[in-house]
Amino acid sequence: MPRFLALYTMKHEDFAAFRNLPQAEQDAINAEGVKQWGPWEEKISAAIVDHGGMVGKTTRIDRGGIAPASNTICGYLVVEADTAESAAQLFHDNPHLTVFPGDAVEIMPLVT
Repeated sequence: MPRFLALYTMKHEDFAAFRNLPQAEQDAINAEGVKQWGPWEEKISAAIVDHGGMVGKTTRIDRGGIAPASNTICGYLVVEADTAESAAQLFHDNPHLTVFPGDAVEIMPLVT
């Protein structure tokens, strides 16, 4: 079955706005998101190949050298599905989009 990389993205301004909320509001959002994440992951568990995780700051290397970089990727997961659309449907109610200040989940096939 085809495998797909799901990249969680979050706009920098949305993350900054979240961090500017009072700590109690941040804690409430985090608690609700974590509470919903487990059942969501259980619901799609048969499709999950790699639970992935959250990612930190980016370092980029190119022909010019190594330097700090910036992008909107904040985490990833690998799933199996028949098509990219069916993989995307797995995420329609993901807490990254429904609770946390996530921007999107980008789905791309893993090719060999």
